[in-house]
Amino acid sequence: MKPFKAPLDDILFTLNHVAGASALPDWDADFAAEIGRYFATFAEGEIAPLDEHGDAQGCQLQDGRVSMPDGFQSAYQAYAEQGWPSLTAPVEYGGQGLGSLMLAITSEIFSGANHSLQMVVGLGPGAIRTLLHFGSSDQKARYIPELASGKTIATMCLTEPGAGSDLSRVRCKASPMDDGWRITGEKIFISGGDQNISDRILHLVLARTSDDGVKGLSLFLCPCTRGDGRRNAVSVTRIEEKMGLHASPTCQLAFDGAEAELIGDEGEGLQAMFTMMNHARADVALQGGAHAARAYDIASTYAAERIQGRNPDGSAATLDQHADVRRMLNQIDGLAMTGRAMAHLACVTMERGNNPALVEFLTPLTKVYCTEAGIRAAELGMQVLGGYGYLREYRLEQTYRDARITLIYEGANGIHERMLATRLATGATADAFEGYVAEQAERAQDSSILEALQTWRELRARLDASDDPAALAHQFMYKSREALLACIRARIGQVASFHPDPSRMKRLSEFRSAE
Repeated sequence: MKPFKAPLDDILFTLNHVAGASALPDWDADFAAEIGRYFATFAEGEIAPLDEHGDAQGCQLQDGRVSMPDGFQSAYQAYAEQGWPSLTAPVEYGGQGLGSLMLAITSEIFSGANHSLQMVVGLGPGAIRTLLHFGSSDQKARYIPELASGKTIATMCLTEPGAGSDLSRVRCKASPMDDGWRITGEKIFISGGDQNISDRILHLVLARTSDDGVKGLSLFLCPCTRGDGRRNAVSVTRIEEKMGLHASPTCQLAFDGAEAELIGDEGEGLQAMFTMMNHARADVALQGGAHAARAYDIASTYAAERIQGRNPDGSAATLDQHADVRRMLNQIDGLAMTGRAMAHLACVTMERGNNPALVEFLTPLTKVYCTEAGIRAAELGMQVLGGYGYLREYRLEQTYRDARITLIYEGANGIHERMLATRLATGATADAFEGYVAEQAERAQDSSILEALQTWRELRARLDASDDPAALAHQFMYKSREALLACIRARIGQVASFHPDPSRMKRLSEFRSAE
């Protein structure tokens, strides 16, 4: 199996030149590259070598506690000691205060190196952001330094056996007591719901404080350890047996009068939780791009070395000299590059802070495209390798298994498509997207962008006139994606000279996802 190689040149290219981070007033591209190189070295040397082993060994439930695969604890301790959990935490709470774009660099590399471990530790920045927005001064002082140091790892506890995407059906209950709150109920599909790599775990739990539908939901901080040092009344009843991400413990949790404290106002839990969910959705988009990039690295390396057939002049041919294989490799590479650029565009627009309506439109669009790109890239990579692609030895089958969940969690892709068509297709959010695409068409003088924009406008008008816009949701997602991809392709072509391999970027600027 080809060792993991972080695609740092590609990451810095799309972030700085395609998505426009280099135009941000406080962005230091050289410093970002330095941070990226340090993390890439760490990921390649210490995180990635545990990936296949962790997949094979999995997690174990022993005496009610989760045991992570061998080597994961020491790798996490090194991760924490080097300060990576504190990257975006505020300086006043022990963090480095470097901003979300630095996290976009390290998060993609982490996911490509070891998605399972990234799943367990990746919610820390979202938990910190939630505390900053909704926590009291005392809660910030007690919890953020612990998360920044890596001593505490956060979880997000939303889903229940009878309440998946329909959060109005949440039944986990929080009851007020003289000394705080007590939570009783069950949660399922909790990544890192228990693990033995950090000193403590902080559960962010959505629980019901009244029977008033989603308005009766509140958000709670539920630490794994009580104030007196005893274990809190949170227990693991099961580790799910999954298709992939075997080294990430996906737990069923039972809360039996667990001590907790309210964060934010009672009845506003969904608003607070969405702060964490929006971080997670951006992270999932980067996970999809990371899997696509991994698939390209493995498939292109194999195809360049594997002798198969002969060239027209009679010389031995490598796989990548065959037209159909080149087509598939270009498709994989294009999926990885355009998906990453799309995710980076959303991140840079959020960081710029002057167009929240565009960010709102880009979030579901990016989540759907990037996750589907990861799956399609893995499929094509397996096809390039032929029978070897079906073997565990070359890891692409693990890429497919690990990436498959990204289309489901943090909102199944169909839900994001429906949201785009029913809630975001009219009003300021869609206007912001239309304005962005029109601006890019004018800047690039590219007829393909104008054609895609006109098709999108026509479908938007049909949605506006439809009695059932949800029936057009999948089509609207596709047309929105094509309009944005036209912008991204044009931009890649314009700035290709900034990449170490300009000819490859020029080729990818002509990429078409439906080929």
